[in-house]
Amino acid sequence: MSDLPNCPMCNSAYTYEDGGLLVCPECAHEWSREAEGAADSDALVVKDANGNLLADGDSVTVIKDLKVKGSSLVVKVGTKVKNIRLVEGDHDIDCKIDGIGPMKLKSEFVRKA
Repeated sequence: MSDLPNCPMCNSAYTYEDGGLLVCPECAHEWSREAEGAADSDALVVKDANGNLLADGDSVTVIKDLKVKGSSLVVKVGTKVKNIRLVEGDHDIDCKIDGIGPMKLKSEFVRKA
């Protein structure tokens, strides 16, 4: 049995290698193993409350009053947060908010500014 991957376009199992390319005889799609590895990489995908993709360095706006745990401070609606950093975990945005300091936010409570 072949260890070649199925075609990414039509999912055919009849792929073959031609030089440095992988070829699907059913749909004539050609791709390289490097492109396959890049597409399968575990890139961090974080979306805001509206479904827009977020990236490192973006600016976001808070859409709901958020209580700061262990403090009496509140992050108010409309607070703009600049230069966010995406991280793994439940709270997927790492940022610094003026007047409050460094904190983590959930992407479901922000929208892209």
